[in-house]
Amino acid sequence: MPASKIKEFLDKNRVPYETIPHFESFTAQGTAAAAHIPGRALAKTVMVKLDDKLIMAVLPASFKINFALLKEAASAGRGELAREEEFSHIFPGCEVGAMPPFGNLYGVDVYVAESLTEDEWIAFNAGNHVELIRMSYSDFERLVRPKVLRFSIQAA
Repeated sequence: MPASKIKEFLDKNRVPYETIPHFESFTAQGTAAAAHIPGRALAKTVMVKLDDKLIMAVLPASFKINFALLKEAASAGRGELAREEEFSHIFPGCEVGAMPPFGNLYGVDVYVAESLTEDEWIAFNAGNHVELIRMSYSDFERLVRPKVLRFSIQAA
């Protein structure tokens, strides 16, 4: 079952979505394969610190963050991956590494890679390692109001 906070938020806003169960997976590419969707179609959430501020970077599973691009696009001096102990307490009801890209519900700014805006729908972890949520990108953008930036590159 999706994290209750996300489900309640989507239901309250009358947003149509579907849940996609899959075999347990702890990597974005593994999750995409387990759910039988292309890696480019799965949005992964990566917790990042920009100048000591925690942000949520959302990008296709088959991409990786280019920190030089991210720092430039966000006008930040420093950028690095956040450590689990710096953010795990912020997402109650979610398994670490499976947070849905709704940072707005947890007081965290959301930065979306512009490549995700090109698709009609978005799929992402539902707060656990065995289920995805799939919904329209336009509904996601309307509800989250992320900062859309160019910061990801295709993983090798």
